[in-house]
Amino acid sequence: MSLLGGIRPPIAVLSVLLLALAGITALTLGRAGQEAVPKAVKLSQQHFAEDGAIALRASIDESVTDLTRTAELFSAGDPVPADAVLDKTGSVYQKWMGTAIVEIASGKLLAARGENLPLTAIDRGELAKEDGLAPRMVRLENGETRLLSFALLTWKGQPQQLLVASSSLRFPGISLGKFRSIAVVDQDGHVLSTDGIPEPEQVLTDLQRDEVKQSNKQLKSFAETAAKKARTHPLMSKEPGSGGFLGVSGHLTGERYLGERAIGGYANLAGPEAGESTVATRLGLTVVAMVPVAEDPTATSDSAFGLIAAGALLLIGGATVFLLLRTVQRPLIQLFLEGRRLTRGDLDRPVTVPKHGEAARIGAALERLRRQLLGETAEQQEQRPARRRRFGSRTLIALCAALLLAWSAPLLLLLNRAGDTVVVPQQMVNDQRERTDTLTDRVRRALNEGHADLTSVASLMGDRTEPSDMAKVLQSTLNQHTRYQSLYVLDAAGKTVAKAGGDPRSPSGKGPSDQPIRVIDEGGKEPVILGTAEVPGREGAAVVGEFRIDFLNSLLKRPGLGEVRVVDDKRRVIGANTGYREFEELPSGRLNALAEGTGQKVGLSPRPSGVLYRDGDDIQIAAAAPFVGGGAARSLGWTVLSWQPASSLAIPEYSYQNRTVLAGLLGITAAAACLGWLHIVVVRPLRHLADQAEALADGDRRTVLYPRHHDEVGAVTRSLELIRQQLPTGTQRKRDGVTAGLAGRI
Repeated sequence: MSLLGGIRPPIAVLSVLLLALAGITALTLGRAGQEAVPKAVKLSQQHFAEDGAIALRASIDESVTDLTRTAELFSAGDPVPADAVLDKTGSVYQKWMGTAIVEIASGKLLAARGENLPLTAIDRGELAKEDGLAPRMVRLENGETRLLSFALLTWKGQPQQLLVASSSLRFPGISLGKFRSIAVVDQDGHVLSTDGIPEPEQVLTDLQRDEVKQSNKQLKSFAETAAKKARTHPLMSKEPGSGGFLGVSGHLTGERYLGERAIGGYANLAGPEAGESTVATRLGLTVVAMVPVAEDPTATSDSAFGLIAAGALLLIGGATVFLLLRTVQRPLIQLFLEGRRLTRGDLDRPVTVPKHGEAARIGAALERLRRQLLGETAEQQEQRPARRRRFGSRTLIALCAALLLAWSAPLLLLLNRAGDTVVVPQQMVNDQRERTDTLTDRVRRALNEGHADLTSVASLMGDRTEPSDMAKVLQSTLNQHTRYQSLYVLDAAGKTVAKAGGDPRSPSGKGPSDQPIRVIDEGGKEPVILGTAEVPGREGAAVVGEFRIDFLNSLLKRPGLGEVRVVDDKRRVIGANTGYREFEELPSGRLNALAEGTGQKVGLSPRPSGVLYRDGDDIQIAAAAPFVGGGAARSLGWTVLSWQPASSLAIPEYSYQNRTVLAGLLGITAAAACLGWLHIVVVRPLRHLADQAEALADGDRRTVLYPRHHDEVGAVTRSLELIRQQLPTGTQRKRDGVTAGLAGRI
């Protein structure tokens, strides 16, 4: 017998699978129920920390890149006084807390702007080493931490100078909402900066002071835990195939205080691409977010349904396996034994004929063949009444499938449906709104940074700058920033003076626009986003940068946020985190109304909004946030929208439904696999063998019987073939008859 063939393996595997499924059902459906704090809320805090880590990493890397590129641009031209360098740098970029220029050889401070920098912490002798210009963190006397970035100013014939800029480790544009706090943590678990927790002197009552004290204590505990977990390799910190954030991230559950449970999320600073290291990622920083969440006092977990479903499966599965053993396996093994007995010449006892199906047909044929081996002819047997055929093996397999389907189908289609009464935590709606607002600010800042780069490049081009030199500066900027598809300089008549990258798509024959950032439709497959910065000293000339639409779309990819769209003031889609057509409309009227309503001013400016939509069983969380804040991008009037079905969240009702559906799917899969296996390996060959056995009993002596598989059916086939070889043919019977007649006469 083959290891995987025959009647026994499919039935044995089906028994094991049903037992395993019963155990899984009892455990998973038994544990499913209301949680005091739903997993969806915990995952949302994890995603919030991931957003903070992405924003902080991008801010640090952008700051270092801008400082380095600014120093390179100044170094490429004629020597400039230190005060002029800082004034021009400060007019373009307003991101640094303080800037300074130091003569490296003597250590003399040449110029300074903003806050006083701890220049004594800089070891000028280490600057020449490989990582001498790498950013480093220093702690000020007031306890705050600053990140110092460095760049070299080099002019021929003059002492080399060091451009130093300091920036805080606070988050750019993170929308915390109410009661949430966020912190930056170093490798040792020390909190470097916090947002969201008021200082003790900012609160008025003793209760508020106690709350601040408890929040700081809990945040410190989260910081120490997150720093330890952040040392884990990213591939080992997540479930296989989970994807999403490229670094190490997770969620934490803290202490209960005044009826609320502290829930935290953490994420380390990870590169934009897998395995890629940046200036920010090498600092070893981790972001920790924390929010108090009200626990559900009515949360319970009921295991009754899981136990009942598992018990029902054991009963139905036991009946199915018993039916297969009694009506398929046992008769087939009986045929195998009877066939082998006949081939050994034991013809005295009649063949025990099974009662049903193909086995009954084969058993009846064996009995007829036994009598033929004893001398009875097939013609004589035709006068005997034929056995009435009962239902076959296929009917039995279908009956077993119906039994298993009776258990699986209700789980798959009917039981434990979430319905329209699902309770979606308000915290999820708040998080969707705040994360969308954070994403909106990230997009706005990215466009502002791009326009600031263009302004910086334009400020270094005078009326004497040759086109070849312009092209070099443009190419250098294009290589350092992936946000641009092409960079070029247009004169007042719209003629391209110098370019780098792709062909210009600015309207031909027209001079530079007076809008800092605008969007045009050239009839292609994507919108064209143009940034324009006037070149001083060249009347009407400007540097134009075309932003890559892929760069914009890459900013929108945030796990746990659902579908994201960027729309203009006419609510036409400009960018998305999934496929879209340029300038298409939003997919539903309620999203269109949400975008329009969010754009209305509330007080001094529009505010983000989050909504929970209910339409029967279709429950959806949506949020919208308009561009608010300064910079060149504000004039665009864009709005970022995000939405996702509540069924995609780890809410207890949906988790219960999904586990129930999964149990039903597993049941159907196990039944289809094992019963299909049984049908292919046993039932089909058995039906074919029944036809061959009846033909052999009817007198067909010429057809050779070949076994298809080395199993029970194949063994019965071999027995029939041996019997066929022992049976006399028609010629032999005639010759035996003539011989017998002659002997009688003699």
